Parts: sequence; structure tokens; C-alpha cells
Amino acid sequence: MFRKLFISAGLILASCLISTPTLADHLQMKPLITDVKPGDPLYVNGMSKNKIANRFGEPREKIAAVGDPPISQWVYDDFTVYFEYDLALHLVKHRHNTETAY
Repeated sequence: MFRKLFISAGLILASCLISTPTLADHLQMKPLITDVKPGDPLYVNGMSKNKIANRFGEPREKIAAVGDPPISQWVYDDFTVYFEYDLALHLVKHRHNTETAY
């Protein structure tokens, strides 16, 4: 009697699990980084901090280096420049629109 009850309960549970739809949100993200290639006025890879400052002026914020190798950031209104030691690694444009990403 108990065996039939356990088998019945198992079959009911299995059918519930199989028939239950997947309830997950799907979030689509737009790219946050705009690729800056050689020849673009914002291309800075390999430039020194002095050249960046001469080209764009002083940043509104300087974020101290962390890690090894030390990576620091200079934040401007429209972009952030990432440095390893004294050389620019990459420039990332900021997203200014407030539209949703999905």
C-alpha cells in the first residue's frame, strides 16, 4: 500500500516538474563600450598621462591605481581613460542616455 502511495506521489511530483514552465527574466544589454580604433580622435592607447592631459585637459576625477600591475583611471565628462603605470590602456565612452537596455 505504501509502495503504491510513494510511486503515485513520485509520478505526480515528476509530472509537475516537467510541466512547470521556466520562469526566468531575460535581460538584453546594449554594449556599454564604444570601440575606439586608431585614427579616431579619442584613440589613446599607449599615450602617456602627460599627453592625455595635454590633449583633453585635467580630468574631473582621478581614481588611484589598484592591483598589480597598477591600473588607474582618469574620469572625464564623456569618457574614462584607463592607465597601466603611466601609459593609457583604453578609453571608454560613457553612456549618457537613460533608455532601458531591454
